[in-house]
Amino acid sequence: MSAPSQESKSQVAYRWIRERIAAGVFGPGYRLVLSSLATELAMSVVPVREAVRALTAEGLVTFERNVGARVAAVDGAQYRFTMQTISVLESAATTLAAPFLTWDDIARARGLNDVVRRGLPDLDPRVFREVNQELHRTLYAKCPNPRLLDIIRAEWVRLGHLHGSAFGIAPGRAAAAVLEHEALIDLVESGAPAEEIERAARRHRAGSLTADLAARHPEMNFCDLPVPEGA
Repeated sequence: MSAPSQESKSQVAYRWIRERIAAGVFGPGYRLVLSSLATELAMSVVPVREAVRALTAEGLVTFERNVGARVAAVDGAQYRFTMQTISVLESAATTLAAPFLTWDDIARARGLNDVVRRGLPDLDPRVFREVNQELHRTLYAKCPNPRLLDIIRAEWVRLGHLHGSAFGIAPGRAAAAVLEHEALIDLVESGAPAEEIERAARRHRAGSLTADLAARHPEMNFCDLPVPEGA
């Protein structure tokens, strides 16, 4: 594997491993054997070790003495905190992107929402997650702050292997999401004030998180998860 000229070998290894974690190829608990990875990447162990250290610093990989490096598992608390972070960041990115969205972007978002609408009530959970994320990416991809977009991508990578598993959809959540998406797209299309767009986006993500957590942990009460009112 040859590295692009602008990337160091450690950066190539970092990106390659990170992409496989996000895709679920390297799932939670997967042991990262440095020598094997180095062979596959056609490089020495040194840059692979540097890449694994960087991934460990991000929380995507854990390291234990006498065990080595493994892909980190995501527990309930990590999931909740990361999704809360995503909800705040995506809301801000959607608000900043709104003035730059074209009619084609709006039409694409509506089309994706229609995919979910037509699939109700028996929409495959994997399809729902993929279409839902693509809809939101459509609404925030033109955010002019590249650092904000980088952080959002990093947070989704952190949860990528978890979202690839076969979790169901919280009862009634897909239908509610369709209506919330429609309202959010209407706000963006009409040129609504930034604070209205951000508030709608954040409440939508918070609602999804609350429903998801309640479905996974019915013994707990998530009805009162706080929704920051920064907008």
